[in-house]
Parts: sequence; C-alpha cells; structure tokens
Amino acid sequence: MKLVIIESPFKREALKKYLGEGYEVFATKGHIRDLPQKSLGIDIKNNFEPKYEIVPDKKELIKNLKEKAKNAEEVFIATDPDREGEAISWHVANILGYKPDKTCRIEFNEISKKAVTKALEHPRKIDLKLVNAQQARRVLDRLVGYKLSPILCRKIAPKLSAGRVQSVALKLVDDREKEIENFIPEEYWTVNAILKKDKNEIKASLTTYKNKKFVPKNKEEVDKLLEDIKDKKFKITQIKKSKTKSHAPAPFTTSTMQQDALNKLGMSLARTTSSAQQLYEGVEIKGEGKIALITYIRTDSVRVSQDAQNACIEFIKNKYGNEFVPEKPNIYHTKESAQDAHEAIRPITMDITPEMAKETLTNDNYKLYKLIYERFLASQMSEAEYSNVSVNFDCADYGFKVTGKTMEFPGYTKVYKEFVEEDNKEGMAGKLPKLEEGEELDLDKIIPEQKFTKPPARYTEASLVKAMEEKGIGRPATYAATITVLTSRHYTEKEGKYLKPTELGRKVTTYLEKFFSSVINVKFTAHMEQRLDDIANKDENWQNVVSNFWNGFEGLLEKADSSALTMKEPPKETNIICEKCGGKMVIRQGKYGEFLACSNFPKCKNARPIEREPKKVGKCPECGNDMTERRSKKGKIFYSCSHYPDCKFMSWDITTGEKCPKCSSPIIIKGKQIKCSNPTCDYKKTDNEN
Repeated sequence: MKLVIIESPFKREALKKYLGEGYEVFATKGHIRDLPQKSLGIDIKNNFEPKYEIVPDKKELIKNLKEKAKNAEEVFIATDPDREGEAISWHVANILGYKPDKTCRIEFNEISKKAVTKALEHPRKIDLKLVNAQQARRVLDRLVGYKLSPILCRKIAPKLSAGRVQSVALKLVDDREKEIENFIPEEYWTVNAILKKDKNEIKASLTTYKNKKFVPKNKEEVDKLLEDIKDKKFKITQIKKSKTKSHAPAPFTTSTMQQDALNKLGMSLARTTSSAQQLYEGVEIKGEGKIALITYIRTDSVRVSQDAQNACIEFIKNKYGNEFVPEKPNIYHTKESAQDAHEAIRPITMDITPEMAKETLTNDNYKLYKLIYERFLASQMSEAEYSNVSVNFDCADYGFKVTGKTMEFPGYTKVYKEFVEEDNKEGMAGKLPKLEEGEELDLDKIIPEQKFTKPPARYTEASLVKAMEEKGIGRPATYAATITVLTSRHYTEKEGKYLKPTELGRKVTTYLEKFFSSVINVKFTAHMEQRLDDIANKDENWQNVVSNFWNGFEGLLEKADSSALTMKEPPKETNIICEKCGGKMVIRQGKYGEFLACSNFPKCKNARPIEREPKKVGKCPECGNDMTERRSKKGKIFYSCSHYPDCKFMSWDITTGEKCPKCSSPIIIKGKQIKCSNPTCDYKKTDNEN
C-alpha cells in the first residue's frame, strides 16, 4: 500500500477516485508542527532559530501517521502547492525522519486524473528555498506580533494586536478616511443640450469654450452660456467614425476573483474564500460523485496550461462557432511582482458546465463556479467589436459633443461582461441617427445641473484587496485573512458595503505612525515581500533577511516602550457607591474586559465585575431553552443554559438547539458554518437544509 499525505480531509474522497486501490490517503488537517502558541518561540540570539513544537491536538494524529508511513511501501507528501504547503511538507518529512534529499514531495494544481497521475510520476525533493521563504515570513510576523502587540496593550487598551501586513492594511483604510475628512468639495456644472433630428433626440454635452476645455464652475458662468446660445442653432462641425475592439479579460487570480465575487455576486471575502476552497477540494456532482471543479485557488498568475487552452477553444468552436475563436490564442502576461507558482483559477474541465452542476451545488458554490467558468471561457474568446461615431457641435463660442457606440460583434461579451462602477457617462449615447457635417439642429431644451466634486470612496473588501495587490502588500493567501482580522479586532467596521476605521482602529494607527512609521508603511512592507521572494527565487539566506529587519525594529520597540506617551481611555465615572469606602466606582479596562473599581484606588482596592443582563444566544440542545452568553473568570466567552442549575449544559460555541444526525452531538455555529461540535465528525449543514 502506498501512502499519500494531504492537508485537508475534504480532498480525500475526490483524490481517492484517481489514485485507485493501491493507495491510502491521510490528512494532516493543516499544520502538525508550528511555533508555540504562548511564547515567542524564536531564539533571537541564536540566529533567529525557530523552536517548533507539535501542535497540541495533533499528537494522536502524528502517532497514526508514523504508523501508516512505517507500513507503507512508498510515501508521497502532497500538501498544497504553495510556500505554506511546502513548509508543511517539510515538517511532515522531519517528523517521519526523512533525509532532506528524499524524493517524496508531489504537487498538483488541480485534483484531476491527469494532474494526479503526472504528479505521482514525478516526485521531487522538498524545495528548501520555498520552505525558508515561509519560515522567514512566519518568523517576521511572529516578531512583529509578539513584540509590538504587548506595547499596544499597555499604551492603548488590552487585547490589541499588530501585524506586519495587518497594520499596513489598517493604515490604508485610515488614510482613506483622512482623505475623505479633509476633502473640500468644489462646485461644477454639467450642461447637456437636447437636440432634435426629425423624431430623434440627441443628448450632447458641453465640452469647450472658445476651443478650450471648459467646465462651468458656478451659476454665473452657466447663466452667461444660456444667454449666449439663446435662439441659436447647433451646427455639426465634425463627424468621426471609427472601429474599436475590446480584448477579453485574463482568467482569474485570487484577488480578481475576490473582487468580481463581491462586485457582481455580493459575496464577502469570507464567503468567496470558503466557496472557492470547496470547489477546489471537491463537491458532489450528480452522476459523478465528489469531484473537484476548479484549479488551486491561491494564485497571482494568469498563466494557463496548453491543454486547458486547447480544450476551451474546442468548446468555444462547438458551442459558439469559429468566429468566436481568436486568430491567435489569447496569451496573458503575469505581472513581474507575482510569484507565478501555478496557473490562473479555471475550471478543471469545460465538460461540467455550471448548469449541469447546479442541482447539487450550494447557492454560493454555483454562483462562484459560474463566475469562474464564464471568466475562463471569455478569456479564450475573440475580441468584442464596436462602431463609434463622435459628433462635435458648435453653438456661439461653445462646443458640445456626443459619442454613439454600437456593438458590431459581441465576442467574449457573449458570455461575460466586466464590472463597471458607473455606466452612464456624460455625452455617451447608443445608436445615433444619420447626421452630416455642416448640418444645423434645433435646440429642444438645455439641462444645466449643479454638482460637487466627491471625495474618494471608502474601500470595500474588494477594492482593499485590489489596493493591497497593486501596492505589493501581502500575497494571495493572506488577503482575506488580513481583512478578516481587521474586522474581528474591531479596528474596522462596515457601513453598507464600505469599510471604515473604528475609533479604536484610528487610535492604533495613530500610535503606530508615531513610533513605527519606518516599518509600518506601504513601501517598506512591499520591500519585505520582495525580500521573501528573493529567498524563494534566489536562495538568499533567510536569517539575514530577518536579521536586517530586526536590527531596525528592535530600537523602535525600545523607544516606544520607554516613552511616557499613553493613549489609554480615562476611567468612566458611574453613580455606583463603593461599599467599602463610600467613594464612587469607575469603569476601568482590564485584561479581560471592563470591570468596576473604586475611584480612590490605590487607597481603596475594591473591584468587582460589571453585572449585566445575560445576552440570550442560541438554543439549548438538551432542554430547548435559551442559551445565555457568559464570561469565565479569565474573560473567555462561553454559553450556558438559561435554566441553570436545572439544566447544566454549557458550550464554548453558539448552539442551534439541534443534534447531529450522524453522532447526536450538539450542532454549533462557527462563523458562517453550521456544523457538528464533535471534532471527529464531518457533518456540516448545507444551504438546502437551512
């Protein structure tokens, strides 16, 4: 029996279909060895040596893994095809006692028969350059998080965190808010003339005054224009006809998929990430069983394999005709800063269309698969072609213009339309009536409209991902996680679909700008990403990269920690009387949240928890009554039955009141997932069951 080791247990079923009888598949369920949770775990004085240890809840799993590997005739480590996956492979190999030159590593960008078979035929050594790049990232992030976060907790408030990428993303959101606050709107006017041509109306927009670009700034300028053109005709001075083409967009990368999913489908980053992961690992398809539908979902490359391109072109010919196939296949170039480790996100096969898969897919999975499928299909199609007519009018000293645009051939737009924020542009029209140069048209009415310049829009999750990618902050695997942390830490909040910094988030950014502006900024963070790439691509010494960072960062930490500057909130006064000394009690922030303390501290050290009405959350699976949110002595939130002590059920997660149909354990809510609380049970509630 040969053993294939993967990360996610959800891949197992789809993968086993292609491996056959002679293979066993074992899932590590993510990392099995990592830096310790409660200490720095890095020996700074010993060349930043990481102190890895077994993940606490993986000891039994590792015991089983060693036993299976010992009895296997051959072992293949098939963790995810990225730097983190390479590092997990390295940890697995270390635990199994393999030498560095053992050819045990296989990788595939899609779970398909061809990709899996090819991977098994070409095992390789673990790529230590990729491992070291991931080690460097892990160590850098640990140094920033574990050294900087405690300072924020002492200087601002308890339970705060900072991150090398996280804090820069927060700064982007905060900087945008400052731009909006400091923005001074300026008045301007648009002027549209409605002209008559037989029974047709033509809407022409003001563009020039005395042959120079002109935008009225006030009502006085508009009134002068109205007076100047009163009772005058509009003469056609120029008609320009042209043909334009629109090229198909590239297939999806992680960030463009996330942006399109939010803009077109309204799916948050969390929903998109979860859905994409399921489509990659395998989903139930009627008549096929559990199969993977898309290629690996963490990529910054737009590259496509020759086989996939050929299959797509053949599909286009058969379904849409030869005219929808470009003369030369569409080739897209990945930007220089990309890792280009694997292909763009695309369907594994064109044969399983979204409509064929719809019956057994969840709503999110269907919508996202359809988006990915159609984007890839469009990326291999011919250009869209348009006829354009641009008409210039003169009236007195003013110039007006209208542009008509009609589609001559749909090309890729037959299956996919790109998202455009604003479709209605001034001076744009559809098909225009027949017009000739020198012809004069009557004015039907003039429409002046006062407007004001607008500040830049706040970031959405999608536009923040786009900004992070463009500025070189983070990598495909980190975008969603980074933005999620900002929300969970209450550094940002949503106003509609837009992100805005909270008061706490702005305070954190202000403090970091005061003491850490040289490292918590866009330019430096992008530079560090490049240095990580240098480790992966040029085999640079990872400890040197970390050391160069630490040499500057350590001094900043010392300066901030020794500073007397504090941004802590002063205690909030209350009307509650201290029962020990008669003074007033105040609300203070502690390690585990707010508590009541005597205002005469330190003379009087009376303190007690704030008594609040318990919040009702979820239902008890034992008796059906409400569950209430409570806090342990250490401030950790848990949920207990409101009928305690008659019912003593408690849970660390919100319970729905239902029990698992597989093992009868309580059903819990984890984020947006409804699942069994038993970690050994894989039951999850689907959208169809909700």
